[in-house]
Amino acid sequence: QVQLVESGGGSVQAGGSLRLSCAASGRTSSPYAVGWFRQAPGKEREFLGTINWDGGSTGYVDSVKGRFTISRDNAKNTVYLQMNSLKPEDTAVYYCAARLGYYGGRSFSSYDYWGQGTQVTVSS
Repeated sequence: QVQLVESGGGSVQAGGSLRLSCAASGRTSSPYAVGWFRQAPGKEREFLGTINWDGGSTGYVDSVKGRFTISRDNAKNTVYLQMNSLKPEDTAVYYCAARLGYYGGRSFSSYDYWGQGTQVTVSS
C-alpha cells in the first residue's frame, strides 16, 4: 500500500506559478512510479504527466508540455509538479497517483493509489 497526500494548491493569477507536492508513505521502499492528473468541474479526469521510479524519465500530455515539470526526491518520498505560465483553463482539482513498479502509464487505470486532490484556481 502507498498513501499519497497532495499539497501546494491555491489561487493564482494567469501567468503565475505554483508547485504541488505529493508526499508518499507506506510501501515506499519498493520502486513506484507517479502520475499527475487533474479534473475540472464537469469534465473527465485528465492525465498530465508521469515520472518513473528514479526520476530519470518523464512524459507529459501536449497541453502542458513546456509549462509543467514533474520531479521527485526519493529521499523525501515526495514528487513535485511545477506549474508555470498558468492559464484559467488550468483550474481544476489536481491529483497524484502511484503504482508499484518502475514506470507509470497515461491512463487512469494504470495507477492503484490516489491522493485526495488539491484545488488549483487560476484567475484571468
